Amino acid sequence: MNENYQMKMEAIIEKNQCQGKIPTLLLQACCAPCSSAVLERISEYFFITILYYNPNISDAFEYQKRLQEIKKFVKKIKTKYPITVLEGRYQPKEFFDAVRGCESLKEGSERCFRCYHLRLLETARLAFEKSYDYFGTTLSISPYKNSQVLNEIGKNLEKEYQVSYLYADFKKKNGYQRSIELSKEYGLYRQDYCGCIYSKQEREKSIIEKTEN
Repeated sequence: MNENYQMKMEAIIEKNQCQGKIPTLLLQACCAPCSSAVLERISEYFFITILYYNPNISDAFEYQKRLQEIKKFVKKIKTKYPITVLEGRYQPKEFFDAVRGCESLKEGSERCFRCYHLRLLETARLAFEKSYDYFGTTLSISPYKNSQVLNEIGKNLEKEYQVSYLYADFKKKNGYQRSIELSKEYGLYRQDYCGCIYSKQEREKSIIEKTEN
C-alpha cells in the first residue's frame, strides 16, 4: 500500500511547530510553475533555499530561461520568510551518463527514476555539506512524476546523508491545478515538456501524431 506523503509532510510540519522550530530546507526545483504552488504551501514553515540543479535540461537556452523565471517569481511572491535561489552546477553530461541505456524508454520509466535520483542525490549532498535541516524537491507536484518512487529515493538518501527528507506529494490538494493558476497570475513561462531531450522528442512526436489524425 502506498503511503500518504501529504499527510507525512503535514506531520513533519506539525512536529516542528509544536517544538517552536522554523527549520531550513534545501528544495530542488525544476521550474517556476512547479515551484509556485509548493512555495505557497510550505514557505511559512521553513527557511527555504531553492536549488536549481537540473542537468537533464541539455538545451542551455531553456535551462537559463527556467532559471530566470524562478528568480523572477521568488522576487514577486510574498512569503513570511525570505527565499533564496542557489544555482547548482550545470553539466548535462551527468544526466546523459545517469540514463545511459534508457534513452528509448518513455517518460515515467526507469529513465525518469534515474533522473530523480541524480537530482535528489545532489540535493542531499549539498544539504549535508551546508548543514540544512531538510532537503526535498518540488517534482511531486507534477502528475507525470511518480511520487512513490521520489519519496523512496528521498528516504534512502536521508539514511545515507543523515539529513531529514521532506516527504511530500505536492499534487495532492489540487497542487498541480494551483500551479497553473499561479503561473497565469504571475505570467510565468510554462514549458510543455519535462526538460530532457527525450521528453521533448516524445512531446513533439505526440503533437505531430495529433495533427496527422
